[in-house]
Amino acid sequence: MVVRTSSAEETEGFGARLAGTRPGGDDTLCVVYLTGDLGAGKTTLTRGLLRSLGVTGAVRSPTYTLLEIYELGAVTALHLDLYRLSDPAELHNLGLREWARGGHLWLIEWPERGGELLPAADLVITLTAGDSSHDIEVSARTDTGTAWINRLNDPAPAR
Repeated sequence: MVVRTSSAEETEGFGARLAGTRPGGDDTLCVVYLTGDLGAGKTTLTRGLLRSLGVTGAVRSPTYTLLEIYELGAVTALHLDLYRLSDPAELHNLGLREWARGGHLWLIEWPERGGELLPAADLVITLTAGDSSHDIEVSARTDTGTAWINRLNDPAPAR
């Protein structure tokens, strides 16, 4: 699935659509890899998704801390930005294993820097910036990811 957005607001809006169509609810671990060049819109999309889930404060990429955790009632969202990671082994210091369970949503920017230490992606979202628009390509890697894309494509409200 490919979506084209022409503003930050539209990219955030697509993030909100992702939040509203997330499958599984309280008992499912959902993992999203966000790929693309610097400035492609990864954090902007994440901001829209997290705001739709109830985050009211600032949503910035955790470039220096690597991880930001949002406790949002029915779901706990982890926003990781691995851009500054120099070795995947650094992930061990974050205690991520305790968060790899149902009711959690992982949003991972620069997942290629985490190597094999990250859980497998349900969705891979690739953002590409153009002169006047951004292309957002969403691909499923698991049955959960396929269900998510099917809900995104369904014209009827998912929830």
